[in-house]
Amino acid sequence: MDTLTHHVNTLAEHVLAQDSDRYLVGIAGAPGSGKSTLSAELARRLNAQGRKSVVVPMDGFHLDNAILDTRGLRPRKGAPETFDAPGFLRLIRALKTGDEVFAPVFDRTRDIAIAGAVAVPAAAKVVIVEGNYLMFDEAPWRELAQLWDMSARVNVPMPELRARLIHRWLSLNHSSAVATRRAEGNDIPNAQRVIDQALPCDFDVNGEPQG
Repeated sequence: MDTLTHHVNTLAEHVLAQDSDRYLVGIAGAPGSGKSTLSAELARRLNAQGRKSVVVPMDGFHLDNAILDTRGLRPRKGAPETFDAPGFLRLIRALKTGDEVFAPVFDRTRDIAIAGAVAVPAAAKVVIVEGNYLMFDEAPWRELAQLWDMSARVNVPMPELRARLIHRWLSLNHSSAVATRRAEGNDIPNAQRVIDQALPCDFDVNGEPQG
């Protein structure tokens, strides 16, 4: 059994054992760790088992570039202070009510957030939220820890994270030099910050799920 399948099986079995009108799963981890891949596969598995599930990414709460420019934060985009953390907390609390909720997504190619791009219907029994700072020991992010019904962290060795983060920029048609500079100047410090200030999760997904 491959590593990703094993992790999905473990998490899905735990979720399926719960009986809740709205069950919130937080998938945390450094940028490039494979959170999106794991979340998508978990949702696919749960939906196949008849448990209506939707994935909501934290990245939709990136502050707009114009705001980042005004605050001198554009070079640090992706750091905790470059997100609308209070807005994200409001979304998670709204999701817990079980009502229909709409969430934004981030278009990496265009480098913009798109409002109302994900619909979470009232019929969704499981909402899988994925993002860097879901279990992060810094205000106000640490308030999220008590809101998850289940939390999991994807752990990937830093050398592998570095390779993935550089590849992410290469896939957007940047040169090798630019891709390396962007990854080492911002993404890798952000990844280290996530690792250094991690709160304990219910599950640690060790290994290297791809994505």
